[in-house]
Amino acid sequence: MKRFLLILPLLFTCVFTHAQENYAVTNIPKDLLPYASCVVRNEDIGIEVKDLDNTTYHIKTAITVLNKNGDDFARIVIAHDKSNIIKSVKGMLYDEFGKPIGKFSESDFDDRSAFDGFSLYLSERVKHYIPAVLQYPYTIAYEYELKSKQSLEFDDWRPNSAAGVSVQRSTYTFSCKPDFKIRYKEMNVPSKVEIGTNKDGLKTYTWQAENLKAQKPEPYSPNTESWLTQVKIAPETFEYEGIKGSFTNWQELGKWSYDKLLADRQHLPETTIAHIKEITADITDQKLKAKKIYEYMQSKTHYISVQVGIGGYQPFLASDVDQLNYGDCKGLVNYTQALLKAANIDSYYCVVEAGDRKIGMIPDFATMNQGDHIILCLPFKNDTTWLECTSQKIPFGYLGNFTDDRLVLACTPEGGKLLHTPKYATATNLQVRQADFTINNTGELSGEMKTTFKGLQYENREFLVEEAPTEQNKMLQKVYPINNLTIKKLQLLQDKSLEPVTTESLLVEAPEYASINNNRLYFAVNSVNRNDNIPKEVRNRRNDVYINDGFTDEDQITYKIPQGYKSLKKPLDVSIEKPFGKFKARLSFKDGQLVYNRRLQIIDGTYNKDLYQDLVDFYKEVEEADHYTVSMEKN
Repeated sequence: MKRFLLILPLLFTCVFTHAQENYAVTNIPKDLLPYASCVVRNEDIGIEVKDLDNTTYHIKTAITVLNKNGDDFARIVIAHDKSNIIKSVKGMLYDEFGKPIGKFSESDFDDRSAFDGFSLYLSERVKHYIPAVLQYPYTIAYEYELKSKQSLEFDDWRPNSAAGVSVQRSTYTFSCKPDFKIRYKEMNVPSKVEIGTNKDGLKTYTWQAENLKAQKPEPYSPNTESWLTQVKIAPETFEYEGIKGSFTNWQELGKWSYDKLLADRQHLPETTIAHIKEITADITDQKLKAKKIYEYMQSKTHYISVQVGIGGYQPFLASDVDQLNYGDCKGLVNYTQALLKAANIDSYYCVVEAGDRKIGMIPDFATMNQGDHIILCLPFKNDTTWLECTSQKIPFGYLGNFTDDRLVLACTPEGGKLLHTPKYATATNLQVRQADFTINNTGELSGEMKTTFKGLQYENREFLVEEAPTEQNKMLQKVYPINNLTIKKLQLLQDKSLEPVTTESLLVEAPEYASINNNRLYFAVNSVNRNDNIPKEVRNRRNDVYINDGFTDEDQITYKIPQGYKSLKKPLDVSIEKPFGKFKARLSFKDGQLVYNRRLQIIDGTYNKDLYQDLVDFYKEVEEADHYTVSMEKN
């Protein structure tokens, strides 16, 4: 689903003002330099709604890049199409002393398709400029004006929308006629809005931030929306692509979306309707019937971005998808709805913010730009089911961490409804492994290993599924830290039932896996699932500890040892329990067999920042246990 960004996240929200002319780095207050990769020197963002179909953006900004980590914030990307027209662009580059070293204009920008290589019928384009500066620090200052023929959605204000960015000054001004009503939401703003009237009689809303210090990047931080400055604006009455409407809440926005964007777009050819009835004729269970239809849709279609229709928000006609066999997320969801409707199965078209970070709709503040993807909800009684319609491989009813555990907007004939997608619990995100190995008198390891993946871990081997056997072997040799590993046999199965499971079965050999010297035997007991990702130490942490997804790993490895050996040191026996995780590792030796059991569970959630050092120490202890070496001596 298209989200039209006139100014993409922080990379493009940085510029100069009329008063600021000297961009020497020495003029930056020293307390803005710690942890900063760049400094927003001066920024003025002006949005003026002249009429419902006439909004002007005037962006003027200057940003000083202190090191290579700040380069991305100096890039300029401006989206445009027939309804969003760039009126002018100009800028200058300065060295660390504030002396001009070059200028640029619109002709210096690269102009390309917004989704180049992935789309058909795409009207949206982006102008892109990357400063060719090799010496740090440097400053880029630019301004541009853009005219938008709509008043449905407006850019957010995010003066410091990432860690590592300091702000000397940033101003965000929204101007409109007195009868143009808006709603706004302030998040982590340093000062409240100032409301006034300008010289042209327009009502103005102004937010300003000064001397915002850069925040250092902190591992396991919550989403930036919870701790960085942001203002969102929404109209009460608007016009978009010639269609007028109004909304003050999610129910009204969902109703407008359904009536103006979705209604009457699900007609199918009679032959397709007849085929759906035929393939489901012998199925009485509604959920299994929906599964059959979903798998038919997967086998027939493929995903491709198709940004057409009303502002890229309207789906392809279901009949077109049926004929062409492709569509984007909007078109494929709309088409799947139509197929289900042919079997008298109801469903909801749902707008979601997709990504592995869980960002949901703001419950008390409806805007059009809070989602970038579409999924489908089947409201079966006591068994609500969710479908991702853009993948030919994903199991029925499985979302994965791309859209799980967040609020979404369902657009229905009755209006919008906020629904929550399924949460995959820590205990069900399972990776369970059973291995039986033999180590012979030369130290060679051989044996078999079976691993099952469930919940969010179902996709752990998705990268292997379509690869040739030789490539699969090469990839798995990188997954498992076993020296000289040879995979003699590999079987990878995916059970796409209502509770999907991936099963990996291996037959392996590894010469010289164990070292044998002077009647002593040494080898690493955990050769298949080591944790080496210790979080970075952070002093004076500011943010809470946030774990996005929980999981549970269970490993049992049995080693058959050559006769006559006994252990030289105390067997491994570790048990750790913290609010955010649990770990157990134990090694036992009996009747010529070593049995290694390991269980690691990480529990998702938000924890007090004071627990961060405990998290670091927890992973250190896990790493130490994971690298335990068996030492045995022959009698």
